[in-house]
Amino acid sequence: MRSRQRCQRPGRRPLLVSLLTALTLSALGGCLQEGRTIPMAAPTGGVPVKGGTVTMALPPAATPNWILPIGAPGYGASYNAAIQSLLYTPVYDPVPAAKGGLTTHGPSTLGLAPRWSEGNRSVTVPLRKGVRWSDGRPVTARDVEFWFNLVKANKASWGAYSVGVMPDNVTRFETLDAHTVRLHLNRAYNPDWFTANQLTLMRALPQHVWGARRDGGPTGDFDRTPAGAKAVFARLTEHAKSLGRYGSDPLWRTVNGPWKLAGWRDNGQVTIVPNEKYTGPASERPRLDKVVFKPFTTADSEYNVLRSSGVDYGYIPPSVMAQKDRFEERGYRVDPWEGWAVTYVVHNFNSTRSSALLRQLYIRQAMQHLVDQKAISEVIWRTTATPTLGPVPLTPRSQYLSPAMTRDPYPFSVAAARKLLTEHGWRGVDGGAARCERPGTGRGQCGKGIKKGQQLRFTLLSQSGSTETTNMMQELKSSLSKAGIELTIRQQPLNSVLGNSIPCTAKDPGCDWDMSFFGTAGSWYYPLNPSGEQLFSTGAAANFGNYSDPEADRLIRAVQFSPDMKAVHAYGEYLARQLPVMWLPNPAYQVSVIRNDLRGIEQNPTVSFAPQHWYYVRKETDR
Repeated sequence: MRSRQRCQRPGRRPLLVSLLTALTLSALGGCLQEGRTIPMAAPTGGVPVKGGTVTMALPPAATPNWILPIGAPGYGASYNAAIQSLLYTPVYDPVPAAKGGLTTHGPSTLGLAPRWSEGNRSVTVPLRKGVRWSDGRPVTARDVEFWFNLVKANKASWGAYSVGVMPDNVTRFETLDAHTVRLHLNRAYNPDWFTANQLTLMRALPQHVWGARRDGGPTGDFDRTPAGAKAVFARLTEHAKSLGRYGSDPLWRTVNGPWKLAGWRDNGQVTIVPNEKYTGPASERPRLDKVVFKPFTTADSEYNVLRSSGVDYGYIPPSVMAQKDRFEERGYRVDPWEGWAVTYVVHNFNSTRSSALLRQLYIRQAMQHLVDQKAISEVIWRTTATPTLGPVPLTPRSQYLSPAMTRDPYPFSVAAARKLLTEHGWRGVDGGAARCERPGTGRGQCGKGIKKGQQLRFTLLSQSGSTETTNMMQELKSSLSKAGIELTIRQQPLNSVLGNSIPCTAKDPGCDWDMSFFGTAGSWYYPLNPSGEQLFSTGAAANFGNYSDPEADRLIRAVQFSPDMKAVHAYGEYLARQLPVMWLPNPAYQVSVIRNDLRGIEQNPTVSFAPQHWYYVRKETDR
C-alpha cells in the first residue's frame, strides 16, 4: 500500500538469505544505495504463450476499496494504489531502472526525466507524447493541472496530504505547452526528496470526462476555481464510494494505462483485462488475457486454495515455511517479496480515554522495552522479520541509516520497564493493572492529566486474518502485563482498522481508541526517500495517532530542504528515541509462491507491480 499506506520491507531473514542478493534503490541521483540488493526481476526466458489468466491472491482481509487516483483518508487498503496505477498511468512512480534498482521514471510512467532550475526552486515535468485516453482523446498537461486543482482545493480530504508540502509548497502551477508543466516552489528543495516523495504523487486524470460538477451536467474548466474544484471532487468521491458499481460505472471506463477494469466486486475481487486502446510504449502492452486479484479473509484460507492450485501467484504464511519444498515439487517457485517499510503500533495521542498516558514519553519507553522483537521474529515469524528500530528501515542498509540507528535504544527488558514506571509514581507494576499513586507533574510523579488511582489500561485495534498477527498481539499483551500494563485487543478486518484509525480530536466520537495495528504485511511502505512528512508531521493525513512535536516537524522539514544525509540521520535518530509509535518486527511483505511457467514478475520493494510484463511459457521450456 504505497503508501502506500503501506505505500505500504527491509529484510535480513536467515531462512531466506540464500534467496536474496543486494538491494539498490536509486531515484534521481541515487536515492537508495547499499551493499546488498534484492532482485526485482523474476525468471524470464522460455517460449512465451500468448494470452492466459493469472489469479493473484490478495493479502488477508485486505480488500481493494478505492478506485479514484486521489486517495481518501481511511481508504488506504492494500493494492488500491497499485491497481489504480495499472488503469491510470502515473506521472512518476518507483519503477525498475534500466541498469537495475529503481528510478522514478521509465516506460511505465507518463513523465520523462524532471528538469530542475532556479536553484532548485522550480521543476519542469515533461510528459510522454502520443499517449491517449481510451476514448481517443490525448493525454495532456491539462489533465495534470486538473489533478493539481482538485488536490489543492480538497487537500483536507486527500489521504496523502501533509501540511506545508504538496500542494502547499507549489506557488504556481504553469503549463508550458500541451505536454509540459512546471512547478514553481516556495523555496529551494532537496531534488532527491522532492522527486521521490512529491512528484510521485502527481497523476493525470481525464478532465474532459471527470470535469463535471454534477451527474448529467456539462464538463468544463470548473476545477480552475476553488468552489468548482470542490464540486467536481465531491461528485468523483461520491462515485468512488459506490464500490459495487465500479464495473458498470461509465466514469471509470476512460483510462490511459495498459489495463482496464472488467469487474470489481463488493468483496474486493478485482478483474482487469488489456486496454485495447492503449497507446503507451509497446513494451508495456499486456501479454495476458486477464488478471484476477482474489481476496481472502485469512492466510489459512488462501493457503488451502493455493494447495489445490486455485491460485497462480500466492503466498505462504511463515508458519509453513518448512513445507515450501512441497510447492517446489509441484511446479512452483518460492520467492520472498522484500520491501522498503517499517512496522509499528499507532499510539493515539488524542484518545478520549488514554491520551494523558500516551503523551508521557516514559510510558511509551516502558512499553517499547517490553517488545521482544528478537523472540517475536524467531518464534512467530519464523525469522522472516527484522527489527524496526526507528522511522528509517533497518534493512536493506542505505545511506539514510546512520550507525546510531542500527542500535536499539530500548532493548527488551521487563526490569527497565518496571523501573521507569515505579520511578514515576506507579505501583503494582508486577501484576494486574498498575495504578498511579503519585499524581502530578513534578519529579517522580505520573505526569500531566493522570489522576490518582488511574490504571495503565489500553485498547488496541488489530487487523484480523493472520495467525502470525494474532499470536504477535497475544505476545505483546502478555509481555506488557509483566509491567502492570493491561492491553485489550479487538480484531477487525484491515479496512475496518484503517477506517477506524484516521486522525481525530479528543472530542470526536471516533477517537475512543488507544492503539492501532495494521502491519501484518508491514505498516508503511515508503517512497524512495524514507522521510516522515506523511506519517509524523503535525496534521498529516496519515498521522493516524495525531502525533505532534515541534522538533520532529523541524527535522522533517530539514530532510525536505537539505540533500545532506546528516538531516535524515538527525530525523531518524530523534524519532527512534521519541517513539511516536511502538516499533515492532517488520515482516516480509509476503513469501510468494509463483507458478514456474509464469515469468516476468518483478517484486518491486515499494510493492507496486506490472502484470503487463507477466507471461506464461510452454511447459517443456521449464526443464
